[in-house]
Amino acid sequence: MATVAEWIEGARVRTLPNSVAPVLVGSGAAAAIGAFSLARAALALLVALALQVGVNYANDYSDGVRGTDSDRVGPLRLVGSGVASPGAVKAAAFACFGLGALAGLALVSLSGQWWMLAVGAACIAGAWFYTGGEKPYGYSGWGEVAVFLFFGVIAVLGTEYVQTDRVSWFGAAGAVAMGSFSAGVLVANNLRDVPTDRVAGKNTLAVRLGEARTRVLYQILVVIPFVVTVAAAFATPVALVGLVSAVFIVPAARRVASGETGLKLIPVLKQTGLAMLTWAVVTAVAVGLS
Repeated sequence: MATVAEWIEGARVRTLPNSVAPVLVGSGAAAAIGAFSLARAALALLVALALQVGVNYANDYSDGVRGTDSDRVGPLRLVGSGVASPGAVKAAAFACFGLGALAGLALVSLSGQWWMLAVGAACIAGAWFYTGGEKPYGYSGWGEVAVFLFFGVIAVLGTEYVQTDRVSWFGAAGAVAMGSFSAGVLVANNLRDVPTDRVAGKNTLAVRLGEARTRVLYQILVVIPFVVTVAAAFATPVALVGLVSAVFIVPAARRVASGETGLKLIPVLKQTGLAMLTWAVVTAVAVGLS
């Protein structure tokens, strides 16, 4: 039986900036037009966190039963390491999805945007079928596209929309930035796992592109948020504070460009996540208060 510490590690807490940051940006966009709602922002955050932990457990379960994690390089996987049963991990995943669904229902009820229930259902389906089902799209190279959509477009604009009933220019710009950062985290993760994924038949985008082109893709993705920052500054100069997040992304980009592999790429995930969270916090606060 897995310990509490192992369940927490299996939840992959380090990935949580991927869910927190978009909600901050969407709420900052709402504040910028004077429509910020603490209650709705809090519910949006709960939805994001529940689905993030849920997808982490779902990936642990699906990869574990397929044998993809039998030779794991990264952090602990509950099923792959044998410390928790597949059934227990699957149940944990669906419990998180259920919590997210309940929080989403409350959020939709407050906002009156009932059509967004369909968006929530799509998010849960996307979380499960990333590695679950007979033909998981994460095994076919579509993971980065899904991450861009779910952690960028939907998370940011959805958070803004339930508070404002509209989408602003900053919300759209922030969605692109968050989607690019999140996709960058996944690219770094999949770059690390290329050797084992290739053997296991997990054809991620990194496996399809090869390591050299995947390293280039990572650099492109993490530059995009800074292009967004400069572009946004023409309308709101205070948006330039987002450039401070470069303190985390520069060393990460150097590691990737230098050709590091395996365990040496793990810090890249942390640094990219911190860059995303920093960008979200400082930009959302600056633009929201302006």
